[in-house]
Amino acid sequence: MKFDRLVEICAGLHCFSPGMLGAGEDMDRLRVQMSRWVRAGKLIRIHKGWYTLANAYRRITIDNFVVACVTNAGSYVSMQSALSHHGMIPEHVPETTCVTTGRPKVIDCPFGRLSYRHLKQGAFWGFEATAGSTAGQHAWMARPEKALLDLVYLSPGGVDMGFIAGLRLQLIVREYLQARVSEPAALRQGAQRTIRRIVFIPGGRLAGYLLPSRRCDPGAAGGS
Repeated sequence: MKFDRLVEICAGLHCFSPGMLGAGEDMDRLRVQMSRWVRAGKLIRIHKGWYTLANAYRRITIDNFVVACVTNAGSYVSMQSALSHHGMIPEHVPETTCVTTGRPKVIDCPFGRLSYRHLKQGAFWGFEATAGSTAGQHAWMARPEKALLDLVYLSPGGVDMGFIAGLRLQLIVREYLQARVSEPAALRQGAQRTIRRIVFIPGGRLAGYLLPSRRCDPGAAGGS
């Protein structure tokens, strides 16, 4: 493959792998070519088998949320990363945190750290595709209430109200959550109970978070 052809295919992508570059290519030869382009500064290696074009050849700005979800299928952005994205905590969060039903891992890539926390299948819900997908690539983002539930569940001491207070959740969070718990279809029953405790009760333990649920994977119909 000529580099001009690679640019034509991938200039609008956040990331890509050799397998995405079309049928009929000699994969071994293509991998060797891509290694040479990395050394020449034309390509940037993100992680094992995943690349992006150098800035001079790419038409878009890298979105770490998209990179995190595309390079690790079956994950969605959650916890502090999603809360920050939704404007519900004041701090900028430099690390992109996702949850996945696969193995937990941390990837240090040229654009920042990507971390993946394990979440059992029964709790894998409450996410949706971000707007503005590019060439079919987009991030899966936890809804605000689900990002908070994931954070409470996966953080040591997360059930303590002192932990929640330490997040310095914005006033909009309480207003948003109060509205959400009044919607019968907004949250599963156990999650409604948990949100009520966070919003209305100064203490209490997490309960009913992991409820049986139908399987729902990113790339299918969404994480309702």
